[in-house]
Amino acid sequence: MKPYLIVLNPVAGKGNALKLVPRIEEDFRKLGIAFELVQTQYPGHGIQLAEEGCAKGYRGIIAAGGDGTGNEVINGLMRAKVAGKDIPPFGALAVGRGNDLAYGAGIPTTLEEGCALLAKPRYSPMDVGLVNGGDYPDGRYFGNGIGIGFDTIVGLEAAKMSHIHGFLAYVFGALKTLIKYPSPPELELVMGDEVRKQRSPQLSVMNGTRMGGTFFMAPEARNDDGMFDLCMAADVPRRILLGIIVKYTKGTQGESPDIWFGRVPKLTIRALNGGLVVHADGETICINGKELQVECLKHRITAICGKEDAQADYS
Repeated sequence: MKPYLIVLNPVAGKGNALKLVPRIEEDFRKLGIAFELVQTQYPGHGIQLAEEGCAKGYRGIIAAGGDGTGNEVINGLMRAKVAGKDIPPFGALAVGRGNDLAYGAGIPTTLEEGCALLAKPRYSPMDVGLVNGGDYPDGRYFGNGIGIGFDTIVGLEAAKMSHIHGFLAYVFGALKTLIKYPSPPELELVMGDEVRKQRSPQLSVMNGTRMGGTFFMAPEARNDDGMFDLCMAADVPRRILLGIIVKYTKGTQGESPDIWFGRVPKLTIRALNGGLVVHADGETICINGKELQVECLKHRITAICGKEDAQADYS
């Protein structure tokens, strides 16, 4: 049996990923899974490791970390694919902070279940997003989604918290952001023949369903339908925005008249005034951007996942 390549980010989960290496190795050996494990050494290293791994005949390339690690592995796979190479399936061991990419892809978010899935893998096609603009004029791929405005600042605040981990860091980050959030920009969304202009503190462009470990920005999204699910909040007083944030945790924000949902395969996003603060899978795209082009690339990779309709064979 061909081995998996495990790309592990040792600082994921505030360093918890590194502590879990002995357990990962033990579980794989007990399950009879052949593997090679490499650790990333700097930001972006996972992209290089994944791209190089595509030429080595691995059974799959597994991101062991959080959303950022998964994002780097997906970017490495896509670079290889664009170069005309065959790429192996994408998998994840969710040992990071939010693990939203894994959740949205139907990948188990516990280590035990993740290892068990890799012992008896099932496969499903997965869409990949591409965003051009900001610090990435040549493009950056993503697997779960991009956030503009409020949720990006929440992620930045959560990352600063050294003594609070997991979804609680995002909850406290949201409260802190709510207190100091500046006046939001006026956004222009160009979606084919439709143009929407709205001052908004938050816009999510989702391939998956969840961000921040607990906020269901697009509860009906699928990552295999060739479409993004959009969720945009109106410019409302902070007490109303707080209520909307609570609804995000339940995925019931659609009950609010101040929330707009859309579903599109691609769009252009412009800041008519102010700037765009943007992340993709938790990775900063820009902090004062003016325009982004975002496109959903249908079925670009194969994911090792636990979806009910996933297939037991891969070719």
